Amino acid sequence: MSIVDLEPLADLRAQFPSAAGYLAACTVGLPMNATRRAVTADLCGTPDIAAYSRAVEASRAHLADLVGVTADRVAIGSQTSVQVALLAATLPDGADVLVPEDEFSSLVLPFVHAGRGIRVRTAPLSRLADAITADTDLVAFSLVQSACGHVADLDAICDAAAAVGARTVCDATQAVGWMPVDAGRVDALLCHAYKWLCCPRGVAFLVLSEDYARTLRPVQAGWYAGDDPWASCYGGGADLAACARRFDVSPAWQAFVGAEPALRAFAAADVHAVHAHTTGLAARFRAAVGIEEPETATAIVTWLDPDGADLARLQSAGITASGRNGRARVAFHVFNDADDVERAVAALGR
Repeated sequence: MSIVDLEPLADLRAQFPSAAGYLAACTVGLPMNATRRAVTADLCGTPDIAAYSRAVEASRAHLADLVGVTADRVAIGSQTSVQVALLAATLPDGADVLVPEDEFSSLVLPFVHAGRGIRVRTAPLSRLADAITADTDLVAFSLVQSACGHVADLDAICDAAAAVGARTVCDATQAVGWMPVDAGRVDALLCHAYKWLCCPRGVAFLVLSEDYARTLRPVQAGWYAGDDPWASCYGGGADLAACARRFDVSPAWQAFVGAEPALRAFAAADVHAVHAHTTGLAARFRAAVGIEEPETATAIVTWLDPDGADLARLQSAGITASGRNGRARVAFHVFNDADDVERAVAALGR
């Protein structure tokens, strides 16, 4: 699809206010008009607990649609690191965990500090599959790397892990919203929705295979993990939900009120059209500034900028970008267009 062919994305793009110069969806997404209206209406009205619960369950269903699973496979939360800690708590003593070098810390630190002799090894993302051995118990990796935007070789990693019986934990926070994602490929998939899904911060999801879920202990169980949350508010005798809801934490109500319309819009959109548009813009930017194309198309572009000079040029030109791990970083989302590419190229003077 041509990057100027926006017709398939018209409905989704219409949900956003002007986004000129905003190239930071990989840091935090822009709120949709529908999200602004929903949050404002809630704050200006009387709290409606039943409506909050409907927003949570609808959000769960939308995320399930986005990653190709049923809603009973999805647990809700507020932070990725807390959900990763749940997985770390069930690892056997002395377990071997493999992660990519320079992986986002929320996916790594819960394993590092789990204690009980759990070992965390690192390998370059491009060789992660080769670093899986018979001793590996779990491989945790981001589908799209935060620091550099590179896309993991999902098939190679999953095949190598399956060959030795290792679990796979994939953080798709930097992927869901601009590229097709199949949660059925991994044992656990995580997604904090405030980036590419443009939700308020505090809406996170953990998607579990049925087999993996059976091995996990609901160490963070609270009232919302009950089979009937409203009957689970007191005491310790509540029956927990029989599905992934047993791993729910109490939802941040207002955040889910704002998240539901955004998740609904992305679930209804043509994700292949979004992928073609975003990666097409990124490719045009790379070609204009002389950055080599990665092996797998990605909507995030980074380049070495150790002194922050390029990031400062972008910011001086009114462009919202970011710097991570000694690199400048821009991201192209559905609300961006070719004018954003040209503006960024001009700001860099290349």
